Amino acid sequence: MTDETPSTAPRAPDELPEELDITVARPYQVPDNSKRRIAAACYVVAAAACGAGAASSGNTGLLGAAVFLALAAAYHLAAAWPLKLDETAALAASAAAAGFPVGHASAQLAWRGLRSRPVWRVLLYSADEPPSRRGLVELDAVDGEILGTYTEDNPEDWSAYGFSPGGPAPDAGPSPSTS
Repeated sequence: MTDETPSTAPRAPDELPEELDITVARPYQVPDNSKRRIAAACYVVAAAACGAGAASSGNTGLLGAAVFLALAAAYHLAAAWPLKLDETAALAASAAAAGFPVGHASAQLAWRGLRSRPVWRVLLYSADEPPSRRGLVELDAVDGEILGTYTEDNPEDWSAYGFSPGGPAPDAGPSPSTS
C-alpha cells in the first residue's frame, strides 16, 4: 500500500482563455452566414457516403438518409447569405434613417423568411436627456436596404429618476460630474 499525499506545490488559479474574458476589450464581429456553406459541404459528403452505401447494400434506410442529407445541404446553400453590412454600418445607416439626433443605440441580427435572410434590427434613442424619441429601424444585412423605420415619442416615465420630460428636474441637484 502506498502513501498518497496531496501535492504541496502552489496551484495556479483557474483562468479563462482570453477569447472568453469579458474584461478584455476587443472588437466583436458577428459570424457570417456564408459559413453555412461549410455545413452544406459536410452534408454533401455524408449524403454521398450514404448513397454509396445504399447502392452497394440495397439498404433503403441509407437511401433515405442520403436524400435527407442532400436536402439539408441544398437548404444550407440557399441560406448562406453573405453578411455585407456589419454592426457599425447598420448603426450608422439607422441613425441617418431615424430622422432625429441619435444618442444610445443597439443592434441585433435577426433572420427573415424561409431562406433566413439576415436583417439588422436597430433600437435607437434620441440624444437628449432623457430621450424624448425612440425608434426601431430594420435593415437588410445583405444589401443595406432599409426595410422599415418606426419612430415615436418616448412614452417612458423618467420622473422617478429626477428627470422631467424637458430634461433634469429643477430640484434634482447638480448634475453628476464625468471627470
